[in-house]
Amino acid sequence: MPDEILETTLEVLKEDAEGILAAWIEQADEDGAKRIDLFSEKEERDQAASLLRSFRLGVRDASKEGEFDLQDESWADLRGILAEITHERVERGVLPGEMAALILALKTPLFERVTEKLEKDPERLIEEVLLVSKAIDAFAIYSNEVFIAEREQVIERQRDEMMELSTPVVELWDKVLTLPLIGTLDSLRAQEVMESLLQAIVERQAEVVIVDITGVKTVDTQVAQHLLRTAAAVRLMGARCIISGISPKIAQTMVELGVDVGEVRTRSSLRSALMDALTSVGVAIRPIDDDKRSGK
Repeated sequence: MPDEILETTLEVLKEDAEGILAAWIEQADEDGAKRIDLFSEKEERDQAASLLRSFRLGVRDASKEGEFDLQDESWADLRGILAEITHERVERGVLPGEMAALILALKTPLFERVTEKLEKDPERLIEEVLLVSKAIDAFAIYSNEVFIAEREQVIERQRDEMMELSTPVVELWDKVLTLPLIGTLDSLRAQEVMESLLQAIVERQAEVVIVDITGVKTVDTQVAQHLLRTAAAVRLMGARCIISGISPKIAQTMVELGVDVGEVRTRSSLRSALMDALTSVGVAIRPIDDDKRSGK
């Protein structure tokens, strides 16, 4: 694009930066893109000012072919600022559409000022407005992509954190670990379970592992196979695996499915599994007589 095409736009961006900034924030407020519940006036203004400055630099240095590819080096400053602001806005709960609406709100104050400058040259005005609109649209589209990518990272991080919380390996006794499973056990979670369990065996030099499935909603062929593979991996690490929480219904289901537990030891409750595990590691267990149990 010839240098003079966006000369007016660059001129107003440089000469009336404060006026455009104020009008932009006001327009964003009217469009519902301003989140006064999440950001202070100063924070909103500082973010908008950084974006406006970077946008001006990008327009100034953009390709003269009239293409606004925000992956080009001319937009490096804007990409950096946008990444920082996007991260902050995602963390506070701003939606992608709200971010795009904020950027698109820049059109009104810019168009008004360019129109005033070029009202006597309609052909040039139309050409310049179209190019500026194209630049802002590219800005909004790119910001939306960055925003969605940032949100996906947050969701992935939260998923990993929830996975860790949902598969806690607990040391019940010296060399005795337990892994209480709750909810569903799909392939992805089964892999996470196995990795965290095997790592815990190495770190704590465990000899017995209790996998408690009392909280597992349903046990089908896939779940049963996941459990058996986990037990096999535990044996390969030199430890014993006990699966507890086998209710009559689960036992019947596994028989009907033809699931062969093989060498895997199973127990109906975590209590009986713990007694078995403690005996395996040489801990003597004395039964409590009825008088002591009742507190007499």
